[in-house]
Amino acid sequence: MIETAGSAIRKGLDDLRRDERAIEGLPIRLVIALVVGVASLSVMMSMVSGIEGLAVIELDVQPEPEVTTPGEQEIAFTVVDPDGQPVADATVVVRGETARIDSVATARTDASGTATVTVDPRLGPNQADGTLVVDVKPPAGSEYTDDRENTNVLVVRE
Repeated sequence: MIETAGSAIRKGLDDLRRDERAIEGLPIRLVIALVVGVASLSVMMSMVSGIEGLAVIELDVQPEPEVTTPGEQEIAFTVVDPDGQPVADATVVVRGETARIDSVATARTDASGTATVTVDPRLGPNQADGTLVVDVKPPAGSEYTDDRENTNVLVVRE
């Protein structure tokens, strides 16, 4: 039985060696496989790009006023998406950079995308100006992000 199986394998290999037509169908099979593969990839890519959950939308914040003086005051911040639409329930965080404030100030945006923060910026004795840094924490569970730097508030001595 072992010899029979071995001789059958040898006979099959001999048949393949003598068959000169074996390569004739190979190029067309490769072309068909390539076309089917590219079509499948195209369908998969269109499905992935249609999923909204994978996209993130960068937020921007617009302070009013952008330039202020030292002393206690209110600054209004409007949080918008790239289309300029207001974003509700985002948290605006203001902290001192080269201008000093006592602690981090936060406020949540309303339906119009506006948050009002009370700050008391101070400058050093020989300091002509300084900045307050503004960050935005997007609403929880949203597709928004705030990775880029926002507009800082400039504090200038009168």
